[in-house]
Amino acid sequence: MQWLRGWRKRGGFAQADLYSRATIYALLWLAIALQVMYSVTRPVRHSGAPAALIAASCLLGVAQGVYCTSLASGGLAEYLGQATLSRRLVAFGAGLMVTNLAAVLVLASEVGLREFPGLAVLLCAAVMPFTMAHSLIVRKRMSALVQLGALGAVCGAVLVLGGDRGLVAACMACMVGGPAWYAVTTRCSAWHLGVMWKLHQAKDVEARLAVAEERLRFGRDLHDVMGRNLAVIALKSELAVQLARRGRPEAVDQMTEVQRMAHEAQREVREVVRGYREADLTTELRGAQGVLEAAGIECTVSGPPDGLPVDVQSALGWVVREAATNVLRHGDARRCVITVARSAAAATLTVENDGAAGGSGSGSTPGTGLAGLRERLTAVDGTLTAGPAPGGRFRLTAEVPLTELTDGPGSPKTGSRPPTDTRTTDHLPAQTHPPTPTPTSAATPASTAAPHSAPPASAEEATA
Repeated sequence: MQWLRGWRKRGGFAQADLYSRATIYALLWLAIALQVMYSVTRPVRHSGAPAALIAASCLLGVAQGVYCTSLASGGLAEYLGQATLSRRLVAFGAGLMVTNLAAVLVLASEVGLREFPGLAVLLCAAVMPFTMAHSLIVRKRMSALVQLGALGAVCGAVLVLGGDRGLVAACMACMVGGPAWYAVTTRCSAWHLGVMWKLHQAKDVEARLAVAEERLRFGRDLHDVMGRNLAVIALKSELAVQLARRGRPEAVDQMTEVQRMAHEAQREVREVVRGYREADLTTELRGAQGVLEAAGIECTVSGPPDGLPVDVQSALGWVVREAATNVLRHGDARRCVITVARSAAAATLTVENDGAAGGSGSGSTPGTGLAGLRERLTAVDGTLTAGPAPGGRFRLTAEVPLTELTDGPGSPKTGSRPPTDTRTTDHLPAQTHPPTPTPTSAATPASTAAPHSAPPASAEEATA
């Protein structure tokens, strides 16, 4: 059915929100149904009461239901801190309840409570819609006082209409089991909904803070790497300019040192960026399991097998990260299974869940979504497939061949790490300078440089 499919497409928070609101509105309209039903029962119709009075009781009940539904919606918004409800609207709702109760009292006097004791239920139903909506707007103590006032008004009306003690006791029981219970249920539903909203907002805030923290971390690392090198480069280039203007041959030594520092800075920046962009498969598997279980999704992880090449682990690590994001963002899974397997020819990652849909794979922005994953896997000749699986599940499979990584002379064996220089100097021109010194010595010239090549406090000091 269409409504059932729509319900299943909603996330867990949306389902809880709709359920809480529907519970409140259903209870409210149940009270309206009771008033209309008791107003048109056979004892009332055959009692000689005017038809206009019966119709007025029904119409006022429906009008109160419509208005109190809107009032309850505004009360929920105020309870959740999303809006402020005008007290004039609350006062109008109270006046509508009093008018409705007066019409019911007149109808009860025409019929007679002794002839039809069921009219006590009609009196209780007349005050239920407003007391429910009112309990969302005011504090619990004020709501309890309103409930006591409604109880006294209804019981007093029963006594005035000739009801005996038994009828008054029955009316009190109806008021406690009806309006009072309705108000407590409404307040509890609103409290539950408020907790859900706070958790939902906290999840969004946590995600934004995580992004901000990662940006700060990257900015800090970049500043630590580049700050010192750029300061030394600026100082030495200024010194070289001053020496060149005086025709001093030491200017060449200073520019050689500037070139070395520039290459060193380039290498360190590449290391920072690689550390920021690369994904470790084992770390990503642990992170995905922790995030999914924190979101209430049972997550089972199998793998990774030993000996996978570093490039394969990095590519599959990004698949794990994006798949876990899609499980949280695009559906309402209850269980997720992540499996990393290895055969003689390929490494295979499978992510299967029972509720999430796949993210868009047609995005045009490189590096995002399934399209970005396919780009990463293409670099290692891998493939990515995603789609529905039997049993209403969704399955994402990434496969990376291993044969090309072990064939051919000079190729590293499976599971071996590529040489460090091929990773850090990729796309860089060949360098003829001596091996790169440690960061602690990067600010000073090499030990073989002339004494005058040490960076002075300023260029003016060098030319003094």
